[in-house]
Amino acid sequence: MLSLCDWTMAVAADAIPHLRKQGSATQLMVDEQPFLILGGELHNSSASSLTYLDKLWPALKAAEINTVLAPVEWDQIEPVEGRFDFTILDGMLQQARTNNTRLILLWFGAWKNSMSTYVPAWVKQDQQRFPLSRNRNGVAQEILTPFSPNTLAADTAAYQALLAHLKQVDTQRTVIMIQVENEIGMLPDPRDYGTLANAALKGPVPKLLMDYLQANRASLHTSVKTLWAANGNRMNGTWTEVFGAGIAAEEIFQAWSYARFVEVMTATGKSVYPLPMYVNAALNRPGKKPGEYPSAGPLPHLFDVWKAGAPSIDVLAIDTYFPNFTEWAVQFKRPNNPLFVPEGNNAGRHDAAAKAFYSIGEHDAFGFSPFGIEDSTGKGDDTLPQAFRVLRQLAPVIAQYQGSGNMRGFKAHVSYEGVVDPTPQKVTMGSFALQVDLNNRWSKTENKDLEAHGGLIIRLSDNEFLIAGKGMTVSFRDASDPATLIGFEKITEGSYENGKWLEGRWLNGDESHQGRQIMLSNREFSIQKLKLYRYR
Repeated sequence: MLSLCDWTMAVAADAIPHLRKQGSATQLMVDEQPFLILGGELHNSSASSLTYLDKLWPALKAAEINTVLAPVEWDQIEPVEGRFDFTILDGMLQQARTNNTRLILLWFGAWKNSMSTYVPAWVKQDQQRFPLSRNRNGVAQEILTPFSPNTLAADTAAYQALLAHLKQVDTQRTVIMIQVENEIGMLPDPRDYGTLANAALKGPVPKLLMDYLQANRASLHTSVKTLWAANGNRMNGTWTEVFGAGIAAEEIFQAWSYARFVEVMTATGKSVYPLPMYVNAALNRPGKKPGEYPSAGPLPHLFDVWKAGAPSIDVLAIDTYFPNFTEWAVQFKRPNNPLFVPEGNNAGRHDAAAKAFYSIGEHDAFGFSPFGIEDSTGKGDDTLPQAFRVLRQLAPVIAQYQGSGNMRGFKAHVSYEGVVDPTPQKVTMGSFALQVDLNNRWSKTENKDLEAHGGLIIRLSDNEFLIAGKGMTVSFRDASDPATLIGFEKITEGSYENGKWLEGRWLNGDESHQGRQIMLSNREFSIQKLKLYRYR
C-alpha cells in the first residue's frame, strides 16, 4: 500500500485525484489513498524560469514538503492567441517527478491579487475587445471586467487548453489540484462601475441565486440574510430592489459576477479533466469597507453567493497573513466547505508550524501551505520543516481519525492586534476532560513565543491518546466524576514509520512531572503516546 506522503509514480490511469467525505471531514484522495498536503507555495515568479526553479529544489526538499504550489501564467502559455506553449509547465512536471513531489497549479489568468497583470499582451492591448473595470469616477483600472463575454471566452479557452494538456501529459498524476485565478477581488471600490457592469446591475437577480437563498434561508450568513430581509425578502427584482443600494449590496452583486465567471471556467475545465479545483480569498481587515480590501472575493460573509454561483468549485480556501488565524480558520470550515490553507502566512515565520498542527487537528484541514516556501531554512525560530517531518509520520493516523470527532488541535488564540491569550484551553474527549496549557510553567526553558506552541491530540481508544506538538502541557480528569482521579499507566515518546509506532523513551517520571501531566518540549516538535487509568 502506498503511504500518504511517499509515493511512486506508477499509478492506474483512472486514478484521478479527487475529494471524498469521511465523517465530518473531507480528504484529498491521491492514488486512491488519503493525501495530507504538507505544502509550500512558491514566490510568484519562481516557476516562470526552469533554470531558476531547478536551483530551488534542494531548499524545497529541505523544507520537508510533499507538495509545491506553483503558478502557471496565462501570458506565458498563450503569447499568441490560440497558440499554446507548455514548455515551462512540462519542465515543471519533470522537475517535480524527479524530486518525488506533487504539484498544485495556480492559474494566473484574468486576475491575480485583483489585478490583471498576467494576461497576454494581445489581451492587454485590446481594451475594446477586453474592457477594463472602472472606478466610481469612471477611471479605468488594470482589472479586467468580469462582465465581458469576450474575456470569459478567452480565459476559459486558455484554461481548457491547460487541462487538456495536463490530461495528455500528466498520466503520472503529478498535479493533484488547481487553483482557479488568484485572490479575486475588486479595488478600489466595492464593484465595477463600467458600462457592462452598470447595465447588469439594472437587470434582475438571477433565479439561481434567489432559489439558493430560499432553500438555505435558515443557514445564510448574517450579512446576506440581513440585507435580503431589509428589502422584504423579495424573490425577484433588480439587484437594488432585492439587496438595496449600499456598498454591501454592491459587493454581493460583484461577487456574483466573479463567481459565475469562475463557474464557467471550472465546469469547462472539469469537463476535460476533473481535478479538484479551488479559489482563494484575500481576507478583509477589521473596519475596512469593500474596496478598501479586495471586494467580492470568496470571503465567509459571501460564501452563500459563491456557493450558489460557482457550485463546481470544490473549496473556498483561506489565504491568511493576519495574527488572528484561529478566528478566521473556523469560518472557512463548514459542512459544505472543507478547510484548506494554501497560503498560511510567509514560510519561515515562527508560528507557521503551530498553524499547520492546529488546522489539521482542530478543523480536519486536508492541507497547509505557507507562502514563499523557498525561504524556509529550518534555522532559528523556523520550525516548519521539523513540524512537517512529524506530520508526515502522523499522516496515516490523521487520515484514520479525520472526521470522527476524536481529534483536536491547539494553538494560542491571538487578536488581530497581536495580543496572545495565554488562557489554558479545555476540551472533552470521550470520558476525559483535558486541559491544554501552551504556557509550560514547568519548562526549564523560557516560554518566549506562545504563538509558536501548539499541536494536536488524537483519542486512539477510550483510555489511549496520542499527543503531538510543541510547548504543550496536558492534564486529564474524569469528565463526569470529580472524585475519580486519573493516572498514567504508560507514557512513551516515539515516532511512526510507515504507519507503525516505534517506541522510544518511557516518560512516567520527571518527564511527566511524576505522573501529573504530559509535557511536550518547547524546543522541538515531538510525539507522545499514553494510556490512562482511573483510581480513587
